[in-house]
Amino acid sequence: MITLSELSMRRGGRELLSDTTFNIHPGQKVGITGANGTGKSSLFALVRGQLHQDSGDFSLPVSWVIAHVAQETPASDLSALEYALLGDTEYIALQQELETAEGARLGEIHAHLEVIDGYTTESRAATLLHGLGFQSEQINNTVGSFSGGWRMRLNLAQALMCRSDLLLLDEPTNHLDLDAVIWLQDWLIRYAGTLLLISHDREFLDAVIRHVGNIEHGKLTLYTGNYTAFEHIRAEKLAQQQSAYERQQREREHMQKYVDRFRAQATKAKQAQSRLKALERMEEIAPAHIHSPFHFRFFDPVKLPDRLITVEEASVGYGAENIIEQVDFQLIPGKRIGLIGPNGAGKSTFIKFLAGELEASQGGIVLAQDFHLGYFAQHQLEQLHLDQTPLEHLRDLDKTTREQELRNYLGGFNFRGERIDEAVGPFSGGEKARLVLALLIYQRPNVLLLDEPTNHLDLEMRHALSIALQDFQGAMVIVSHDRHMLKTVTDELLIVDDKKVIPFSGDLDDYAQWIKDKNKSALLDSEPLEVENKVISRKEQRKRDADLRKKLQPLKRVVDKLEKQLDQLHLKQQQLENSLADPSLYQQENKYKLKQALANKSSVDKSLEEIEMQWMEASEDYEDRLGCL
Repeated sequence: MITLSELSMRRGGRELLSDTTFNIHPGQKVGITGANGTGKSSLFALVRGQLHQDSGDFSLPVSWVIAHVAQETPASDLSALEYALLGDTEYIALQQELETAEGARLGEIHAHLEVIDGYTTESRAATLLHGLGFQSEQINNTVGSFSGGWRMRLNLAQALMCRSDLLLLDEPTNHLDLDAVIWLQDWLIRYAGTLLLISHDREFLDAVIRHVGNIEHGKLTLYTGNYTAFEHIRAEKLAQQQSAYERQQREREHMQKYVDRFRAQATKAKQAQSRLKALERMEEIAPAHIHSPFHFRFFDPVKLPDRLITVEEASVGYGAENIIEQVDFQLIPGKRIGLIGPNGAGKSTFIKFLAGELEASQGGIVLAQDFHLGYFAQHQLEQLHLDQTPLEHLRDLDKTTREQELRNYLGGFNFRGERIDEAVGPFSGGEKARLVLALLIYQRPNVLLLDEPTNHLDLEMRHALSIALQDFQGAMVIVSHDRHMLKTVTDELLIVDDKKVIPFSGDLDDYAQWIKDKNKSALLDSEPLEVENKVISRKEQRKRDADLRKKLQPLKRVVDKLEKQLDQLHLKQQQLENSLADPSLYQQENKYKLKQALANKSSVDKSLEEIEMQWMEASEDYEDRLGCL
């Protein structure tokens, strides 16, 4: 168990945690949340022994193996596969000893490899790399041949290969596309150890975690449930604060107005209904963002032509190779398109073509006379003038507006006080992304092309951007691995695959299944996997897997039954916590009700702890046996 007892920790003269008591039990998956600068990464450093508390106690089991994602990747001559395998230190140590072992020790090593499923380790690493987006032909490429973003994926692969008791992940989806995010989500759901996860991806958090550790006002508080459940609890608490009431009502009124308008326009198309559900959920959690430092809206475009972009039979690529072919596409005001598709299929290529950064090898594109583009891509962060301040960047766009009005505008993006007059060179990736968005919005575009706009943005800024995009009057095409963003701001999906750009009839849940089916089909149709001259028959592997799954069905039913009991108990616990948050319960006339509620809460907490222990043991047994698949 990880234990913080009356712990206080300072960094750079600033107190991050004060007199905090906090426990995390084995097997729990906890999302660590809080505003930037509250100490999330410092908590990870404390767990890894890189930082120490100023007072109080911190402990975790001495025997635990801790895995984390390295931030640096050497330009090694090792292959991607060899680099990933380094994460399994037990396997590597046995392989190294095997080279010189003799006699009885040789037999002991082989027996140990059998126990840890060492003979499938290389196959497991190759499968893991494939899930993170590496093609079969890439896994034998050297580490030094990959770009920075792909090296971060290699570091993630190495962390996942570790036979860890505790996994620390700090923004693991930042360098992933949507396909890899979906794969990683499923992997983490199956992970049997303890997980501490920092992420600004709401859908990812909701799917993976069962608890939230929120850092606020110097305290680390544990909440039961996923991120949405945490926001509901926090929203209810904030709604009780009189000082926040009027602001909350305005936010709800704005959201309700948009939901009503969209409901009136929505067809029965699955994507439209999916967006409506996402908007309604956003309305419910709006009060949780009352104190957000971000408040901005898109200005109405100066002109809005009927046809903004027309593409006819266009083929686009690099050199002689076309990435997409024979594309017909039209963008009119009000269109809100999410671009999806497998990694490398051409989503960014299509965005760059629409933005005028790539020319068609065949066919063409016609832009409206009053076309005014707002284009966001990661490389634009590098085009900021590092010696200029945010105010100077904005002044370059507008020489006439009063300085105070420019300062007020930048304040909506949380550039305030001295920060607005500091050179942007030392700014974080998130601050630079916010500034680029602020400059883009100020120019009143009628077309938005957004290529991964949420990278580096925290949850509050993502929420504010989603709300602002809902009111945008022009047309929009967006590529994003943030499914919550896609669900709340797009009306239709286009899929880029097999050199085509065509409508996708389902929603993002259907796309997740489409990806799984496609990957499964690719694995079944591929040649036998060869790793270091060892060939594994796909047919034999599938037969063995099927037999093992059949044997594991009784244990899987036990795990499923316990999970259902856990869900029911978590619901009861949340209902009781909501009831106990009602101030009227603590009045004298409700003394008996309070006593009964506390007794019920104690009983549910005890049952939950017992069922969780049973579930963890059964899940660990099931995952261990499943590990050889």
